[in-house]
Amino acid sequence: MHDVTRRRLLLGAGAGAVVLATGLSMRSALAAAKIKPTDQDALLVIDVQNCFVPGGSLAVKEGDQIVPLINQIAKAFHNVVLTQDWHTADHVSFASQHPGKKPFEAIKLAYGTQVLWPDHCVQGTEGAAIVSGVNIPHAQLIIRKGFHRDVDSYSAFLEADRKTETGLAGYLKSRKVNRVFVCGLATDYCVAWSALDARKFGFQADVIEDASRGIDLNGSLAAAWKDMEKAGVKRIQSSDIEAA
Repeated sequence: MHDVTRRRLLLGAGAGAVVLATGLSMRSALAAAKIKPTDQDALLVIDVQNCFVPGGSLAVKEGDQIVPLINQIAKAFHNVVLTQDWHTADHVSFASQHPGKKPFEAIKLAYGTQVLWPDHCVQGTEGAAIVSGVNIPHAQLIIRKGFHRDVDSYSAFLEADRKTETGLAGYLKSRKVNRVFVCGLATDYCVAWSALDARKFGFQADVIEDASRGIDLNGSLAAAWKDMEKAGVKRIQSSDIEAA
């Protein structure tokens, strides 16, 4: 009887050891799967500006909620670049510059279809300023885009004419960066265009979904994710990145 009990105890202890070992190996595998940014990686924080958060003239729903998360993510990156929409007061993308047109209608311009927007991010205004809660003191560069009156600019790399470069690609390559992580506002416009153009310039590109928010204009969010997936852009969460 004592031998039977002893065998049961030993078998139970062995099973417990297997469970413990399995749990440890699973935790190790999860830790190993985390992305640890290196000097060859850069975080691109896209257009986290007053006009694009609640209360702004082109507010993205919950746009302000990503700010603390972006601040936390940025700590894991040595290379961080911010972008700012920086329009002239009479910018061609503003509905106010086209009599009879309303915001979110589309027109044809020389470089293609242009969605017309409410006036936003006008150079030097409070609306164009980066949200005050953004706290990334080690960010190395701010790219301003959309400052040419006659062409819009969603992407951090190329203006909407698909020819005029912002200089970001050259900057990143000079820093030996080969992968970019993109977050900010809005997922289906400036974030997506930036990620897609990153791929065109030869960079690996990951979009941090929970550190971005979309406008979703007529199904634009689903379409953007489909385009990004097709281009090889990875869709990740902030939890996939190893904390600093």
